[in-house]
Amino acid sequence: MNVRLPAEWEDQDGVLLAWPHADSDWRDDLTAVEPVFVNIAREVSRFERVLIVAPEIAPIKERLKKAGVDMQRVSLQQMPTNDTWARDFGPLTVFEDGRPVLLNFGFNGWGLKFAANFDNLITDNLTQAGAFGEREVRIPGLILEGGSIESDGANTLLTTSECLLDANRNPHLVREKIEAALGRLFGTTRFLWLENGYLAGDDTDSHIDTLARMCPDDTIVYVQCDDPQDEHFAALAAMEAELKAFRTDDDRPYRLLPLPWPKACFDEDGHRLPATYANFLVINEAVLVPTYQDKQDAAALETIARAFPQRKVIDIDCLPLILQHGSLHCVTMQIPKGVLA
Repeated sequence: MNVRLPAEWEDQDGVLLAWPHADSDWRDDLTAVEPVFVNIAREVSRFERVLIVAPEIAPIKERLKKAGVDMQRVSLQQMPTNDTWARDFGPLTVFEDGRPVLLNFGFNGWGLKFAANFDNLITDNLTQAGAFGEREVRIPGLILEGGSIESDGANTLLTTSECLLDANRNPHLVREKIEAALGRLFGTTRFLWLENGYLAGDDTDSHIDTLARMCPDDTIVYVQCDDPQDEHFAALAAMEAELKAFRTDDDRPYRLLPLPWPKACFDEDGHRLPATYANFLVINEAVLVPTYQDKQDAAALETIARAFPQRKVIDIDCLPLILQHGSLHCVTMQIPKGVLA
């Protein structure tokens, strides 16, 4: 049987969002962050469907209508949620001999850091609500977040040791056993492990989607720190060296495109926030790119346009999103074509 984890740039049915609400960590920042979610929903709905989960859906429907969102492309499902990080509790879809199968991995709040009792059930709740029609949904019995892995759609997985080998995720599995398990589930035969790279303020233990992203034509887009005085300089330089040493399936170096380094962002308590241009979302015919009201925004958009020359590049102001230590890719999960009912 041929098993394959599709690349993000393959055809999609839609994107999953979990809406911020007053009982989430967004309670003090709702006014600032809700427009970001409206903007994401509006832009995604131009190209594909939007699936939204939330404890209350009527206010969201009204807000989207007022914003001019195409409601024919929006589905709202009412259910309890802890937070908004759909990338990490949403289903991961593989294709088995061309047939989509949804994998419902366990989500434990990034290694037991935060409550996840509701978010861990969202894929199951969506399944029972009929969101995926008759598609098969399986529970692999592993803790895994979507933001921790990158697929080239063929047989290669890019990830970080800090996250996948974390003792609070799958303590019973060493690296070789994780490779074996994910190899069976995803059809992956090549694992590219980054041992370096981090972002201050990141709660995920160095999710790959904050650091380096696989793109078409053996391209990797990655964050590069050009300030020797910055705390990230040494770790990201070491990560860059690792990326340069990686080889493709046919033993060629990857085409590497460095992203610019935005100015440091801090919350009101002086804690650094993880602003990263690597946290973009690829959808049908477009790429949504997080921006931070920074002078480097334009350069980041240009770099990502080089990686995706056939797609429209759309900026989304994500400065409010990083207040809770994530960005655009973190709050979205693409649903591949053939999955949604």
